[in-house]
Amino acid sequence: QVQLVESGGGLVKAGGSLRLSCAASGRTFSSYVMGWFRQAPGKEREFVAAIRWSGGSTSYADSVKGRFTISRDNAKNTVYLQMNSLKPEDAAVYSCAARPINVPNFGSWGQGTQVTVSS
Repeated sequence: QVQLVESGGGLVKAGGSLRLSCAASGRTFSSYVMGWFRQAPGKEREFVAAIRWSGGSTSYADSVKGRFTISRDNAKNTVYLQMNSLKPEDAAVYSCAARPINVPNFGSWGQGTQVTVSS
């Protein structure tokens, strides 16, 4: 069973940076895609970024391109989301997710970590 545990959220001023971590366990993730999603109050959950564990190809939402970077550490089984130049509209609960490469939808989710950006 896949387990995902996020950490690294917090309060930051606009223009600042945070790095989120997602510790993954329960599987060998070489055939998985890992993703970050976020949900702000009153809004639907939205895709932020994803990375293929094998090969490391990445994709990003247009709203975060050039500011956020997703990466993974194979030795630590951890996925990161480096967030720079944060804006108040980036504030949300950020969740890590995982899916096998051949499955279209993310089916495993972490509990989420809160990111608050003050203006």
